[in-house]
Amino acid sequence: MKSVNVHEAKTHLSRLLERAHAGEEIVIAKGGEPYARLVPLATGPAKREAGSLKGLVSVSAEFFEPLPSGWSGED
Repeated sequence: MKSVNVHEAKTHLSRLLERAHAGEEIVIAKGGEPYARLVPLATGPAKREAGSLKGLVSVSAEFFEPLPSGWSGED
């Protein structure tokens, strides 16, 4: 994470915007104290990857057994 002072941020705003757009987080400091963060905007929903939950979810074997013949789902 890069940290710049307000003067440097004003002087090099275009360059800092490009770096933030590329994924870098930039902290803008005022008087030596962190004052603001320059981060990229989310461009859309996160991509879901097949198998990303593998090993995190378990289903009982009972789940796959046939339902009782009189079961209506309203119980």
